[in-house]
Amino acid sequence: MTNFVAYNPVKLVFGRGTIAEIAKEIPAGTRVLMVYGGGSIKKNGVYEQVLKALGACAVTEFCGIEPNPRYETCMKAVEVCRKEKIQFLLAVGGGSVLDGTKFIAVAAKYGRGDPWNVMEGRAPIEKALPLGCVMTLPATGSEMNTFAVISRDSTNEKQAFSSPHVFPKFSILDPQTTFSLPRKQTANGIVDTFVHVMEQYMCDVDSAPLTERMAESVLQTIIEDGPKVLRNPRNYQSRASVMWCATVGLNGWLGLGAAAQDWATHMIGHELTAIYGLDHARTLAIIMPAVHRFMLKRKQIRMAQYGRRVWGLKGTDRAVAAKAVEKTETFFRQLGFKTKLSENGIEWPGAGIQVAARLSARGCRIGEAADIGENEVLSIFELAK
Repeated sequence: MTNFVAYNPVKLVFGRGTIAEIAKEIPAGTRVLMVYGGGSIKKNGVYEQVLKALGACAVTEFCGIEPNPRYETCMKAVEVCRKEKIQFLLAVGGGSVLDGTKFIAVAAKYGRGDPWNVMEGRAPIEKALPLGCVMTLPATGSEMNTFAVISRDSTNEKQAFSSPHVFPKFSILDPQTTFSLPRKQTANGIVDTFVHVMEQYMCDVDSAPLTERMAESVLQTIIEDGPKVLRNPRNYQSRASVMWCATVGLNGWLGLGAAAQDWATHMIGHELTAIYGLDHARTLAIIMPAVHRFMLKRKQIRMAQYGRRVWGLKGTDRAVAAKAVEKTETFFRQLGFKTKLSENGIEWPGAGIQVAARLSARGCRIGEAADIGENEVLSIFELAK
């Protein structure tokens, strides 16, 4: 195992009827900006529950955070924060709403020009407004981590940042809020969670045995409960299980003691979303099987371990590793995903050339060994065509 420091101060409040607990977490009289998306929270009762819990606070609302949160939209919320002298941000929605809220928290305290400098790594994050969340779409683990991903229309970019200043002070997770999610959003969250775990797990073997077992158990739980949720959206136990998997999937635990992580699928997927507007999870379902096929020889031992422990496969390392990639792709397809570029209306040579060029222009060589460059990206796209 490698040395590590683990720190996560987020207070999780999990279970039925927990939205009312907001009243205990935000002091009376606090000037709160309630941030949400397209308004679905007004249809499922979450909006009323949150406003009731915020009854002792001075609440301003900001609606309209997109599924891939836009810099331009977030900056409008920053203006509201400054005008209303906001003291606390409350994100109500899924990972995109929380990602947007994290950026708003940073930008509202940023005083040196364009806050996009943070996204490009050209400026440190020194402070942020405090924030909390009510999570209604499990997927990104944003409720218990420091990460956020933001898109910018004017430059056609999608960038990520991380800072301990944007750890939520608290996160409310009531699985009942997910009962009314559309099937597509539910499936997107399941795949996003699955890929988060895989990209932390699919690296060195035997470097962190307990961490590996933790990742494998999360994968097995997603495989078991993900389809149950799609068959019966009001199954509380399965909804709760999937919600907890999403949190554990990217709260930092699954990387502890491991020597490396492989985020190649996400890096490529972000570019596909930026160029084609495809749902984030849809890009992951296309790219991950292709990445694993391309890296099969180098990742054979780990892939075989995954195949045996998670899918119960038997045979030689080579046979089990190849079959494990097939099992992953089949699982995505069973959830309703199209796993080929052509099935999603994307022409592979052109898409590959664009993505490879964009990554190269930023000096990005991706994968845990930084051994995926322009030529390798093109080969991955050919496997995904």
